[in-house]
Amino acid sequence: MRPLDWAVLAASLAGIVFYGMWRSRGSRTTSQYLLAGKTMPWYAMALSIMATQASAITFISTTGQSYVDGMRFVQMYFGLPLAMVLISAFAVPRFHNAGVYTAYEYLEKRFDGKTRALASIIFLLSRGLAVGVALSAPAVVLTVMLGWPSHWTTLVMGVLVVAYTAGGGIAAVTWTEFVQMLVMTAGLLAALLTVILLLPSEVSFPDALAVAGAAGRLNAVVWRFNPNDQYNIWSGLIGGMFLALAYFGCDQSQVQRYLTGRSITQSRLGLLFNGIAKIPMQFFILFTGAMVFVFYVYTQPPLIFQPQAMAALEQLPEAPQVRADYDAAFAMRREAARRLDFEAFRAAQKRVDEVRRRALALAGEATGQGRINDTNYIFLWFVIHHIPAGVVGLIMAAIFAAAMSTISAEINSLATVSMVDIYRRFLRRNAEDRHYLAASRWLTVFWGAYAIVTALYAQNLGSLVEAVNRLGSLFYGTLLGVFVLAFFVPQARGTSAFWAMLFGEAVVLAVWQFTGIAFLWLNVLGCLCVVAFGFAAGLLASRGRAG
Repeated sequence: MRPLDWAVLAASLAGIVFYGMWRSRGSRTTSQYLLAGKTMPWYAMALSIMATQASAITFISTTGQSYVDGMRFVQMYFGLPLAMVLISAFAVPRFHNAGVYTAYEYLEKRFDGKTRALASIIFLLSRGLAVGVALSAPAVVLTVMLGWPSHWTTLVMGVLVVAYTAGGGIAAVTWTEFVQMLVMTAGLLAALLTVILLLPSEVSFPDALAVAGAAGRLNAVVWRFNPNDQYNIWSGLIGGMFLALAYFGCDQSQVQRYLTGRSITQSRLGLLFNGIAKIPMQFFILFTGAMVFVFYVYTQPPLIFQPQAMAALEQLPEAPQVRADYDAAFAMRREAARRLDFEAFRAAQKRVDEVRRRALALAGEATGQGRINDTNYIFLWFVIHHIPAGVVGLIMAAIFAAAMSTISAEINSLATVSMVDIYRRFLRRNAEDRHYLAASRWLTVFWGAYAIVTALYAQNLGSLVEAVNRLGSLFYGTLLGVFVLAFFVPQARGTSAFWAMLFGEAVVLAVWQFTGIAFLWLNVLGCLCVVAFGFAAGLLASRGRAG
């Protein structure tokens, strides 16, 4: 990065943090620290919700995902608008009227303490695993930018985020995310416009679209139903809707956002805005990745985008032959693209992919890491090596803003559930408010440290955007199912709901372990199992009482 880029990055990050801390001044009670005193307007909640979900993973990994697999990932969000309508209609008024700090506190009001505790533990497990993955994404950024070892970049980023999150609470998180979302939008538009402008002068925009389409990178909709295919229209509409219902309706990192709203109407507006804006935003991010692919059809990319893996490959005796094969395959692909000979282009693309797979396998053996996946380095390599000064700093600021928003929101929600649903409920029930405020700050520090440790093990999970959604799908169906029981099944009681959650989670883990079903369907499966078991058990119990 050049001096101008560092200046843009430093000014952006400093402005974001100081603005958030300034807007959060006066958080001196537990309610202010955890719920911002229920003072947030809808537009702050809307951008906060979007910023929390649009993590650094979105910028780093989603663009790389599109580069290697096309735009079909966007289908995962097709069920989101309907999910937002349902949550606004049923979940928001119940949570607001119950006067709760967390979604799981509502379960005790409806069922009992053990159901609340189990749901809280499931959330802590799922979100605790995911926060490490979210932190590993900005660590990748710093590793590429500065050449630092990944464990140092993870530590530096984690400490910075914990510092302002522990100090300002949810108000600092929300107002910081408001500005972060604006920076992210600017960075996204800058990246897309820049990659289009950097295409060779002889390549028109229609030609670029034709090349991307011939390579299968514009496959935004896949109609063929296949339960083992991760992304098609059916898994997106159905599985994606269930995932969105669980994430925005049951995950405390999202529920806490609309619990800070001034009213039910304000909270609904924030959610509905997100439902409208999310698909276009995701489409443009994926389209950016597709255009980066087209750019590298005409400008030769590195054989491996991960610098350490490429350096290891260069030390092997097979390296000269692999590089020669890659150079030849790239030249064939470029010439076929220039002629718009798409049959020859596809054949050359297969050859490029084969050589890259061989190179990645050799690098994995050389480094001792086994399977190397450089998907998360593709967009970063393009930004650092091809984008003009100043714009690089803006895009990096967007990536850091996204990372900070997600990590701060997640450790804040983890601390909230730990304090409200575990510590205050079971360990220290009648302490003063200032004691709970201090406990919330210390729990924020604890979960930040936990995120740093788990992030060290997330570096080689492949596409991070897939990894974080796979982790969530192992637990979200169970959480969604118990809230469906709470809202719509009056026969369900605490004991039946508790055992239904255990049954549903066991089924999901077994199916995940022993089948190849796409992860989006796990959300549907878990929810249906919990609802069916809870309904049947509650019905039998009510008949037993009547008899």
